[in-house]
Amino acid sequence: MTTPDNESFRDTIGTLTEDGSRKWVFPKKPSGKFYDYRKWVSYVLLAFFLLAPFVKINGNQFLMFNILERRFNIFGFPFWPQDFYLFVLSMLIGVIFIALFTVAFGRIFCGWICPQTIFMEMVFRRIEYWIDGDRGAQMRLDRQEWNAEKIRKRALKWSVFLLISFIIANVFLAYLIGSDKVIQYVLDGPFDHLGTFFPLLIFTAVFYFVFAWFREQVCIIACPYGRLQGVLLDNKSIVVAYDHKRGEGENGRKKFRKGEDRQALGFGDCIDCFQCVNVCPTGIDIRNGTQLECVNCTACIDECDHIMESINLPKGLIRYASEENIELKKKFEFTPRLKGYSAVLIILTGILLGMLLLRNDVEARILRLPGQLYEHKDNNIISNVFTYKLINKTTNDIEEVSFKLRKNNGEIKMVSSEKTFIVPAQGLAEGTLFIELPQKELSGDKNKLMIEVYSGDNLIETTTVNFLGPRSYN
Repeated sequence: MTTPDNESFRDTIGTLTEDGSRKWVFPKKPSGKFYDYRKWVSYVLLAFFLLAPFVKINGNQFLMFNILERRFNIFGFPFWPQDFYLFVLSMLIGVIFIALFTVAFGRIFCGWICPQTIFMEMVFRRIEYWIDGDRGAQMRLDRQEWNAEKIRKRALKWSVFLLISFIIANVFLAYLIGSDKVIQYVLDGPFDHLGTFFPLLIFTAVFYFVFAWFREQVCIIACPYGRLQGVLLDNKSIVVAYDHKRGEGENGRKKFRKGEDRQALGFGDCIDCFQCVNVCPTGIDIRNGTQLECVNCTACIDECDHIMESINLPKGLIRYASEENIELKKKFEFTPRLKGYSAVLIILTGILLGMLLLRNDVEARILRLPGQLYEHKDNNIISNVFTYKLINKTTNDIEEVSFKLRKNNGEIKMVSSEKTFIVPAQGLAEGTLFIELPQKELSGDKNKLMIEVYSGDNLIETTTVNFLGPRSYN
């Protein structure tokens, strides 16, 4: 079965040639209202990305994802391995939040917020425009022989790209191991920390590869989000869309001719100038409808509005619109599907906030030493040996820490000679203790005891333990 020419775009992605090789995309430099908005959003997000690992709240790094030590900071809240369920819940909220906005507004996250798009379009691509020129100049330079001009421009561009990739790699490393360590490693010099310096070079190479060569292929091939939107989008989702009813008319598109009455001739407002294609960073034709490659960057909206304005036709031929809006002129409505996502998001956010408010700054775990039974002592005293581990989630030392039994007349004895100890800031203290109880206090072979943890006279945590005693026979 042969495929009509106007449907051939469905057979392959826009960055491949007919023989299957890579077709390099040379997008025209965008300009316009939406591009200006995106620039300001990008500046804010770039500042956030670069500063977030170096900003601290109550001594905690604002954002940190230390996978090796299983320590995470999100918006200044520290998450330890014991808090992993909170971290998973916060990530789940993020996924649902993105899904909600995808259902409502399509791939708006990709075009406006995604770090890949921001760095590619607002940093690396703008440097390329500055060095190589706009679309036409870049295409001529690409076809040009390797003369002095091409070598100079390529060397300058690749060097700047490499420098920026190295800076991004350092910031990325600060998210992983902490900004304090990265600053200290920089001050000490790379040769004192080769175990970290080599991964830094690998990160630099990866970022350079992505932004200098792989580019839009990340969004088209590597990122699963583009495929996810095929499940989430429906005809009510607002996306960057071409108004085919207005653009095609009864007789299709036609090149612009001054003074011609296009409407009387049955032609649409699209003049087939291909500027929306030339400006697209993924090389697609938005007039073919919503496609996997479209990242909703709005460059085609700005370019089409400029063309329409120059030929005295109404703007908005390409705009944010839903399929229902184009076909039936329906306005956006808050559908039951959106209400469902919103309800789940609100419930999970409420649960997370409640858990964060109820979470203690100190977590105590006291466990009976494996393999050890109880011990008889004088005066009918039964003794059990336990190990304890206290985790301090704050940035201050917790001093004069001690244990007390609640509702029991027994005694807690530390293995160390000190009666109190210190739990270091964002650290842990561990050791061994004995709990001794009169046998008359026991109700059988298994007894649940409540242990209180104090810092001086302040109760900071409570925990329970299982205490073994002699089995009673009736």
